[in-house]
Amino acid sequence: MCKTSLATLFCVAALALPARAQEPPAARLRSTPADRSELGITVYSGGFGLIRETRGLPLAKGRSELEFAGVAETIQPETVQIHPLAGASLRVLEQNYRYDLLSPEKLLEKYVGKSVRVLRWSESKGRDEERDATVLAAGPTPILRVGDEITWGFPGRISFPEIPKNLIARPSLVWLLESGAEKPKVEVSYLAQNLSWKADYVLVVDAADALGDFNGWVTLDNKSGATFENAKLQLVAGDVHRVQPEIFVDSMAKRRMSTMAEAAAPQFREEGLFEYHLYTLERPATLLESETKQIALLEASDVKLVKRLVLRGESLWFHSQIGDGPTPSKVGVSLEFQNKAADHLGMPLPKGIIRVYKKDSAGGRQFLGEDQIDHTPRDEKVRVRVGDAFDVVGERRQMDYKVISSCRSESAWQIDLRNHKDAKVDVDVIEPASGDWEIVSSSQKAVKEDAHTFSFRVPVPANGSARVEYRVRVRWC
Repeated sequence: MCKTSLATLFCVAALALPARAQEPPAARLRSTPADRSELGITVYSGGFGLIRETRGLPLAKGRSELEFAGVAETIQPETVQIHPLAGASLRVLEQNYRYDLLSPEKLLEKYVGKSVRVLRWSESKGRDEERDATVLAAGPTPILRVGDEITWGFPGRISFPEIPKNLIARPSLVWLLESGAEKPKVEVSYLAQNLSWKADYVLVVDAADALGDFNGWVTLDNKSGATFENAKLQLVAGDVHRVQPEIFVDSMAKRRMSTMAEAAAPQFREEGLFEYHLYTLERPATLLESETKQIALLEASDVKLVKRLVLRGESLWFHSQIGDGPTPSKVGVSLEFQNKAADHLGMPLPKGIIRVYKKDSAGGRQFLGEDQIDHTPRDEKVRVRVGDAFDVVGERRQMDYKVISSCRSESAWQIDLRNHKDAKVDVDVIEPASGDWEIVSSSQKAVKEDAHTFSFRVPVPANGSARVEYRVRVRWC
């Protein structure tokens, strides 16, 4: 007994087959989702999922053909693996993925050159009149031979004697199996496309912008073409490398969408998995075909917030002379918090969008802005850019510009900040500077943030203003 990968059948081909190998298999058997005893889904943030299910297969000893129904329409057949359980002996000799789905057009195509019945309602007789016909060509307007006539657009309906064997209602795997026991129990797994999830967060700040209530939600989207009932649901956050697969199936028809919301309590258990993070829902979940489902991921209250006002420059401004007059500059607003247990958090946060709200004087919750965060480990800082300040404005003016050489210059700058609030604010002036740079002089202390950035922390009084003046020399080649 060994785990059999269907990505390749080399090991199967190398085995000597018994003398009865050329005998046709018995009538095809069928396994449906009703045979499942366990089902698990692991959804990755890259838009695919791993399906794992355990079934008892309705097999007798020997060789048989089995239709394994209930797989996702977006299955990657080359990723299928079968693992016999409980000492069962099972060999997979051949696998076929059948996705030639039943439809009126496909049914007509399969009956080209074959006999059918055409029925037309007779008002005088009060019943259908039946005639034998032969399908000559399929298509939107089939061509039929009815008696001695060849016609199209026949004013009636076509009756088929049976569904062709190679047409199926749902995509299925069809295996040629060699079983050493009756009703073996197996675990089957495969990758499927169009299963996705994302994280969304809501941050509600208090009146002082110092504390916030933080909630996270997981949104799952199932367009795989299958329904998964009472499954163990797991999510993987991280950037998993994949080779772009070739898609073998056509896109399906337009689907309906429904939204379901679960209870607001956190329900996921988190653990490390290789260099990623795995989130396991602590209860079974049902994910219907063409459904969007939301499940609470986390909930935290009284998260400590730091509000920052930032005026940010551009490195290229130091390379040339700027036009006459002051240049208005927006002052951005961001909120920061630490993802740590001491601040009521500490769960690694999957990549997603944080939407920020605040209650107005009447208690109504108002939207302030949103920003996207990347995967954030525990004990790391989260920064959310909310928008631009209304009552704090900046103005930048180039006071002097000197060319020292073809790739060196010196310039002087004046930055005015005006605060129209009734409370003092601090504004961080962030100045990117490419190449080699040197502060020649400044009215306030400059802080070197890194090799390409310096900054000033500028206190601006209530209903007042403040000014920063500095001279910088840069070399960019």
